[in-house]
Amino acid sequence: MSVSVPQTAMVLAAGFGQRMRPLTDKMPKPLVKVAGKALLDHVLDRLADAGVVRAVVNVHYLAEQIQRHVAARTVPRITISDERGELLDTGGGVVKALPIIGDAPFFHINSDTVWIDGVTPNLTRLAEAFDPATMDALLLLAPGAGSIGYAGRGDFLMASDGRLKTRPERDVAPFVYAGAAILSPRLFDDAPQGAFSLTKLFARAIEQGRLHGLRLEGLWMHVGTPEAIAEAEEAISVSTG
Repeated sequence: MSVSVPQTAMVLAAGFGQRMRPLTDKMPKPLVKVAGKALLDHVLDRLADAGVVRAVVNVHYLAEQIQRHVAARTVPRITISDERGELLDTGGGVVKALPIIGDAPFFHINSDTVWIDGVTPNLTRLAEAFDPATMDALLLLAPGAGSIGYAGRGDFLMASDGRLKTRPERDVAPFVYAGAAILSPRLFDDAPQGAFSLTKLFARAIEQGRLHGLRLEGLWMHVGTPEAIAEAEEAISVSTG
């Protein structure tokens, strides 16, 4: 079976990055540097390596800085989805951008997610595992234990066939969403208008048995605070040394 790698990605770069203050007082979080490279460039370079030719980047906070930063990039080719008028959250931002994204499955990735790949790049593994006949979304999941900078209770339980269930409210779940996925435009059928979280659509897909997960191979780093940057840089240095 030939693998169909999505040609388009949506990169979320519109948030305020409040937990990253004071670094984000005058700079958008996607431009904060880790290991000498902006978080956004870590993501865009990874997409380019996976074969993505076009990335839709949404902007809101300090949007002009991000637009200037990506202006010269040709791989992937950048299209801006401008949310300066209204911040639309993870779901509403996609709905606004869908006419640009098109009608094929696409990568959906947070601009601040960082990981160290295993033998096969995780975006390639997502493309190999995605089946549009049975999935509306395939999420890259990291184990909560052992990931750098993460101290939460997890997001999902995963069955042996990869189907996901949301963590029960008072429990701990083994897997956390690593901020990268392949989504089918079908996921957004009858989606709300305006600002809303993707978790609303994930919940609907769970009910239909069409939300699946793939365990990340390598090491995931949740770079959410200034303190987490040094820990992530150390892990990257060890992996490349």
